[in-house]
Amino acid sequence: MMMQAVLETYAADDFALWPVAEHESSGYLVLNGKLTPAEVGTALMRIAACNDFEPEAEHGPCPTGPLGVFLHGLLTMPDLFAAGGFRVTDTTTGAVFVEPGCCNGLETWREWLDVLDGTGVAHFGHDPASTAELDGDIVRLTYDAYATDGSPVAELPADQVRGLVSAAEQDVRDFLGLAGAWAGQHLPAHAAPVTAALARALDLAASP
Repeated sequence: MMMQAVLETYAADDFALWPVAEHESSGYLVLNGKLTPAEVGTALMRIAACNDFEPEAEHGPCPTGPLGVFLHGLLTMPDLFAAGGFRVTDTTTGAVFVEPGCCNGLETWREWLDVLDGTGVAHFGHDPASTAELDGDIVRLTYDAYATDGSPVAELPADQVRGLVSAAEQDVRDFLGLAGAWAGQHLPAHAAPVTAALARALDLAASP
């Protein structure tokens, strides 16, 4: 099994605030420390776009320049969203058992730790309604808990899942380090607050 931190992406038509990679259609970008500068730009564009709405008045007036306007929500909102999650794939068959769904994001990745050490269950959005549930020493992964005609299911030892989560978390931390360096080069006037905002959006604001 493979667990990857993925960010939902789409075609970046006419985006010109910084360099981004070309994406012809919607899909997922795997986050790690090996992304190209253009892919990092795509990831930052997408996370900023997820939070591109008018904050409440107490967060300050919205800037007037295009860059400031686009980054304003990311830099000022207290609760940030990053569409995606930790995707689990069978490397032998290619079958996906946990697919990030609607109303769930990378900022909730610690729900995997809740499965192992807390409530024992987590839901990862809908369409599909992927779930993970602890049963003794086994974690049961269900692709779509609401499927009327049955759903693919995989069962993994809890220790294996813990290792997969740890590796995926490290990939996100490696991406954050890469993004911080990218911001220093491409957004020098905003590098520190952008990096801090990304850490919050990825629930990495506190170092382990």
